[in-house]
Amino acid sequence: MRGHTVWGSVVIKRRCVLDKGYKKHQTMRVVRVCYGVSAVFTGVLATPLWAAEPVRAGKAQVITVHANPAHLSAGGGLIRSLSEPQAQSVVNADYIAHQAPSATAFDLVAQLPGATVSGSDPFGFSPQTNITVRGMNGDAIGYVLEGMPLNDIAYYTGYPSQFADNENYETISLQQGAPDLDSPVLNAAGGLMKLRFKTPSDKPGGMFDTSYGSYNTNRQFLRVESGEIGHTGLRGFVSYSHAATDNWRGPGRDERQHVDFKLLKTWGQNSSAALLGSWNQAIDSYYPQVTKDAWQADGVHGANNLAPHYNAGNDAGGTDYWRLARQPERTLYMAAPLNLDLLRGVALRLTPYAQGAYGNAPGGMQLPTTGLFNGKEAVQLAPELVANAGDALSVRTDYTQRSYRSGFVAALDWKRGPNDLIMGYWYDYGDDTEKQTFSTLDASGNAGSIWGGRALRTADGQVLWGADNHTIAQTNALFVGDRLSLLHDRLLLSAGFKEVMFSRSGTNAMPGSVYHVNTNTAVPLPRLGARFQITPHHQVFFNATTNFRTPAETALYDVYDPTSGAITQKGTSNLKNEYSIAEELGYRYSDNVVVGSVTLFNYNFTNRQVSTLVMLNGAPVQSTINAGGQTTRGVDVEVGLKPWHHISPYLSGEYLHSAIDNDLYSGGEVLPTRGKRSVRSPTLQAAAGLTYDDGRFFGVMTIKYTGHQYATFMNDERMPSHVTGNLAVGYRMKNVSVLHAPEFRMNFINITNQHYLSGVADPTLNAHDTVGQHGSVVSGQSPDYYIGGGFAALFTASTGF
Repeated sequence: MRGHTVWGSVVIKRRCVLDKGYKKHQTMRVVRVCYGVSAVFTGVLATPLWAAEPVRAGKAQVITVHANPAHLSAGGGLIRSLSEPQAQSVVNADYIAHQAPSATAFDLVAQLPGATVSGSDPFGFSPQTNITVRGMNGDAIGYVLEGMPLNDIAYYTGYPSQFADNENYETISLQQGAPDLDSPVLNAAGGLMKLRFKTPSDKPGGMFDTSYGSYNTNRQFLRVESGEIGHTGLRGFVSYSHAATDNWRGPGRDERQHVDFKLLKTWGQNSSAALLGSWNQAIDSYYPQVTKDAWQADGVHGANNLAPHYNAGNDAGGTDYWRLARQPERTLYMAAPLNLDLLRGVALRLTPYAQGAYGNAPGGMQLPTTGLFNGKEAVQLAPELVANAGDALSVRTDYTQRSYRSGFVAALDWKRGPNDLIMGYWYDYGDDTEKQTFSTLDASGNAGSIWGGRALRTADGQVLWGADNHTIAQTNALFVGDRLSLLHDRLLLSAGFKEVMFSRSGTNAMPGSVYHVNTNTAVPLPRLGARFQITPHHQVFFNATTNFRTPAETALYDVYDPTSGAITQKGTSNLKNEYSIAEELGYRYSDNVVVGSVTLFNYNFTNRQVSTLVMLNGAPVQSTINAGGQTTRGVDVEVGLKPWHHISPYLSGEYLHSAIDNDLYSGGEVLPTRGKRSVRSPTLQAAAGLTYDDGRFFGVMTIKYTGHQYATFMNDERMPSHVTGNLAVGYRMKNVSVLHAPEFRMNFINITNQHYLSGVADPTLNAHDTVGQHGSVVSGQSPDYYIGGGFAALFTASTGF
């Protein structure tokens, strides 16, 4: 704190022990134990408090200083000093508090090295979003909230709008390549995103904010802090938010309601128990993905959007009506992490969790009134439906997913001398049911409840199914690791081993299909790492890790076309798991001005699983492509400066070279893909941020460049590069009565109103007809892309109390 004007409170009592901490927009508390005369200090601290001469008077010395949190973070809160032997970037509450309150966890890490975010709307409402890290898709990343996994149990993806409200995040960390040994995830070759709630306050209070902006967007947020409840040591918070916005392109309106909560009790040195969770309900409108030809023809307008009104007489039979594609979802995540100091040097960590989710991913389509099939069985519609519909019947396809999940992570940590030994067990149980039915439309295009409407039945009263499967998945994982600290903690050596046993048992009730399928796998996952502190400012680290994942759940099941009875996907339980070996070599520098790092990385994959979207009878459903071998190499760089005259700059960048190692099969033909660039892998990307905060006025400007990336394995079509920028400006007042630090902020998103493709939604093998190695022609299939959100502005007024 030398040389800075500070604005908070310091209380010095006794024992000359310093304790520092702060809360956003609140006072900074520094406690030091000495004897001395009472005093009040304001202005510049020319000498650190702990360097002052001891005082010998008999009264307690009390110093009150007002602290500006902006002085405490490098790079505006986008970088911090780290010491673990793995690449990691951390976004803290300083940066988060300046962003639009609707921003998701993906949006908040978009400036970090290696992270590329593909969105569909400017405010983060739409679930049609994705993130890639070092070219690896969002379903190759683990998402963990205080020890609880958040990935979808069927597809491994993460849905950031469900995770939490950003006002409640204390930190979001992105481990770009090496997940933690005890992390409860199966798919983290692309890294690990760890989310942490703020610690409940010791005193009662809370926070309120309200926002209004472009596209008739409004949002309200309220968090209430209990403070210590009686003399129990318990403290907690609960928050509620409501938000709604019009679609920025095409018709539709999104609405979201969300609750976060955390109850915490701490005792002793390191013992704590907590109950935390998130509940989310959202009804979102669909943004159609587009081909490159459609994008060049219509851009953000015209045929690239759904129809605002129902018209049964148009070419689509009214199935392009936007209300047929509204996507509702409900989720609940809960966990109860427990940390216990048992004996000297022995601690137990236990995190039980439970989750539930239900959602519908609907779409519109036309069914023929004759020649229908239920699986392989030919069926007929009721005569009254045929009489009213003619040759084709317009329906809404309801693809619903209902999932339940529970499990726990238990770890025993034994610290003795320079050794830190950890042993643990992870168990996870998932129950997932996915069904597709068809709902008839009335004269206004209404198909009943968006949560699942009136199911179409055949003439004999059976439900007409597009899909009907049920899967039980179980994970058993044992892990053991050791960390050895030598040379007065300058050298850290770590090694670990994890054995993962994973099974799926499922049933497919579609007539004519294989009814029961199951798959079992056991994979050993060794790892090692090292970190050496060369000097107090210079550090190097190295790690080697292994990861695996199984294909998406849908790969188990046969899928049929109800208009012909033909199999559109052949299910199999003989699945090939993705396996990867990754290495990182890094250098870090940190002093009282600069914090930075450079990381070299290398990955080798077998049976690389690449996520894609398929239209299953009119509904968008996730699937995976086995892309064979892959080699990925590159370098990540990030650097940030601690505040200088209230200014904190930040820079990050990545160079990536990712190549396919095999020729790939397409039916009975072989495509010459060896040596081609991997899909969703931009060669270059860079980001910059500039933060100003003097305690009253503040502003943040960020800019992100994303290089071109291929959308096909044959590299015959690619997505162009793009540059986007965001801006935030605001003013923070002094306390007003019971209102603590009222604040007014404007966020401008995509300030140059770029119209751009933000990501590859569903890569394909080849976009153009290609002659295979056996001499036959493989027909091209155009990949689809996400359209990035346009310009938007949001005004927010907030206050603590």
